[in-house]
Amino acid sequence: MRLIVSAFQKLICFFASNRLVIRLYEWVLKSQIRGGEIPSHIAVILDGNRRWAASRGKYSFDGHLEGAKKAEEFFEWCRELEGLKTITLYVFSTENFRRPREEVQHLMDIIKSYLEKLAVDRRIHESEVRVKVIGRIDLLPEEIREAVRRVEEATKNYDKRYLNLAIAYGGRAEIVDALKRIAEEVREGRLTPDQLSEEVVEKFLYTGFLPNPHPDLIIRTSGEERLSNFLLWQGAYSELCFLDVYWPSFEKKDLYRAIRIYQQRKRRFGA
Repeated sequence: MRLIVSAFQKLICFFASNRLVIRLYEWVLKSQIRGGEIPSHIAVILDGNRRWAASRGKYSFDGHLEGAKKAEEFFEWCRELEGLKTITLYVFSTENFRRPREEVQHLMDIIKSYLEKLAVDRRIHESEVRVKVIGRIDLLPEEIREAVRRVEEATKNYDKRYLNLAIAYGGRAEIVDALKRIAEEVREGRLTPDQLSEEVVEKFLYTGFLPNPHPDLIIRTSGEERLSNFLLWQGAYSELCFLDVYWPSFEKKDLYRAIRIYQQRKRRFGA
């Protein structure tokens, strides 16, 4: 019995010390990035929820639920960073509708729940965060569209911070939709082809309302190294950071690591 108790105590000490090391590492990383430029706009591809669940013998739904909880934590970590004004999260792509019907329904339930929560979240209103859903909203179920309307209405007058949720989003679809709106403006005589410029096109994108629609840093989790149709226009000169960690396992230290990588880059914008 004593051997069992002793082994159990050692196990507890091991995990406690491990967490202590992680906290110490976080403190070191935060000290390192504090003196550098903090990105004003960070976008994240929340990848690896299903693989996280599979690696633990859980259902995909469990992975998505943990991923949603992690997004809440991520928002809190970002609120602590002075200078970080805009967060854009890739929640659900247009391609994700091809997944099994039951999985899509579970995802819609989670999205609806969190949209409703955001509309009344004290932290959102205290920090004056404007919440905006970007994507083809018309593809979403009616109850989701209503939840989108409520959260956007509740935060429409805020401009201190921006939280963008890319839902039913695709970068190519966004550009096509912008071109359709531009064509309509030309047809109605409100715009001529000679007036077209990059600045004009940007106003017709889903992100046209943002003071800074271009992410300084795009993070993708899970080890995959591609943009997967995310912010194709806006991310033209974004710094990319690919981390080999599933999204539900993403920690504050990973955010700090990504920012440190960003600070070590030389941004020339093609010059």
